[in-house]
Amino acid sequence: MQRSDSELCAYFRRMKARKGPESAVTATTHKIARIYYSLLKNGGEYRERGAEQYDERQQQRILASLRKRAGSLGYDLIEKAA
Repeated sequence: MQRSDSELCAYFRRMKARKGPESAVTATTHKIARIYYSLLKNGGEYRERGAEQYDERQQQRILASLRKRAGSLGYDLIEKAA
């Protein structure tokens, strides 16, 4: 599971880095249970997005959070040219 290229495995790796392996297993299991419940309740199919899309979305969330925090402190974030 740790080497797979799926969204859930990317989540597991991120949680493992933040909380450690035991808590990462629990957090990932909880996420799977929430997905399963949602699918049962609302119907539909599970669509795997992949680790790359998960990481991209995560970076966008972090950037939005940083922009919001900088704005609340009176700063503006400026993109740096590559």
